[in-house]
Amino acid sequence: MLAAMPESAPSPLSVGGPALRGSGDACPGTLRLHRADDGALARVRVPGGVLSADRADALLAAAERFGDGELHLTSRGNVQLRGLDAACGGALAELLTAAGLLPSAAHERARNIVASPLAGLDGSSPVSAWLSELDGLVCGSAAAASLSGRFLFALDDGRGDVDALGADVTLIAEGDSFLLRIGAEDEVFRVPSGEGPRAALLAAETFLRAARDSGAWRVKDLPDDVRAGVRTDVRAELVRTIEAAAGPAVHRPRPRTATPPAPGPHGSPDAIGVDVPLGRLTSAQWRLLTGTARRHGDELRLTPWRGIVVPGPFGRPDDAAAALDTLAAAGLITAPDSPWTGVGACIGHPGCAKSLSDVRAEAGAAVGPVGRLPVYWSGCERRCGHPHGEWIDVVVTPDGHRISHVRGERRDPPRTVRDDPAALAAAVAAARA
Repeated sequence: MLAAMPESAPSPLSVGGPALRGSGDACPGTLRLHRADDGALARVRVPGGVLSADRADALLAAAERFGDGELHLTSRGNVQLRGLDAACGGALAELLTAAGLLPSAAHERARNIVASPLAGLDGSSPVSAWLSELDGLVCGSAAAASLSGRFLFALDDGRGDVDALGADVTLIAEGDSFLLRIGAEDEVFRVPSGEGPRAALLAAETFLRAARDSGAWRVKDLPDDVRAGVRTDVRAELVRTIEAAAGPAVHRPRPRTATPPAPGPHGSPDAIGVDVPLGRLTSAQWRLLTGTARRHGDELRLTPWRGIVVPGPFGRPDDAAAALDTLAAAGLITAPDSPWTGVGACIGHPGCAKSLSDVRAEAGAAVGPVGRLPVYWSGCERRCGHPHGEWIDVVVTPDGHRISHVRGERRDPPRTVRDDPAALAAAVAAARA
C-alpha cells in the first residue's frame, strides 16, 4: 500500500510567507497518494500537457478502475484522479508505467513542465522537440529528483502565455535561440536553441544547490541575496559549459497576465480548443475528446487554464465546426462568449475537509455575463489552484465571501458579502466587469 499524503502546503497568496522545506514535500503524485474527504487523490504529471490518444485512454482507464470515473485538470496542465481507494497505489503505478506516463519513479513529481498549447499550430514556433528533451534530461538527472512538486519549468513559444505563469525556470523561443528566465526576474540570458533544455536543467540544479541552506522549495522562496547569487552562478555555468550568455543579460519584462487560447478554431484550422467548466471532465466527455483526437492529429494538449487543445489537421473549416458542435453538445466550452469562460474553483466541500463551502456549486449559481477578468472561487485561504496575473479572488471565510481584485503580487482592498447569493453574484459580476 502506498502512503497517503499529508495536506498540501499553503498557496503563495496565503498568510505565512515563503514555503520552506520544514517537512517533506506535500505535493500529491502518483506514488504517494493525497488523502482527501472524497477518497485518495493522485496527480499525474503530463509534461507540456501533451497526451497521445492512447495515453489519454490509459488515464480514463485509471479513473474508472480506481477512482470516481472523472478527470480533473490542474492549473499546470496535469490530471488529477479523485475518489481513489488508498490501497490502489501499486496497481495504479503499474497501469501508468505501462502507458508511458511514469517513465521515472524517482522523478514523477519533478516533471512539472508547462508549454504554450498552440505552439507550432498557428504559425508560432514548435516546442515539442525541446519539451521531450527537457523531460528526458530531468528524468536523467539524479539531482533533479530532489526538485519539489511545486518547482515549475515553462517552455514559451514567444507569445508570452506560459511566460506569465511565474515558473521557476522559463525558456522563451526567439528566432534561433532561447531566452532563459530564472524566477520572475526581468533579466534573461540568451542561449542557442539547441542548448535550451540543458540550460534549463542547469538552472534547476543550480537552484537546488542554493536551496540547501535556505530550505526553499521554489526560486521565489529564496532570500533576495541567494536568489541573485543563483542568477550569477547560472550565467557562469552557461559560459563554462555551453559557451553561452557571455554577453550582457537581456532586459525582457515578464508578462503580468497570461492570455490562454480562446475556445474555438485556431489556424486555418490547424487546431480546435475547448475550455472545461471548473476543469472537471466526465468519462463521456473525455472519450469524446480522445475520439476527436484519434480522427485528426492523435493528440490532446491540456492547458494550464483547464482547457484542451486538439491539434489537427481538420481538413476543412466545416470539419472543425462539426467537431466543436459535438463537443459543445457534451457540455464543453467552445466559444469565448460562454458564461463559464474564465470561471474557476477549487474542489471545495465535500471533497476537501478544509473548505468552508461547496464553492463549485456557488460558482455555478453565480455564473452570469462573460467578465473581463477571470474569477476563482476558493473554499479556504489556501486558494489551491488559483490563477496568475490579474484576476478576481473569491474566498470563503467564517464571515462570508471575501472578494478582491488581484494584480500579480498586489491586491485591492476586499469586499465581504454575507449569506446573500444574489448579492454575491452581483458583486462578483461587478468585480469582473
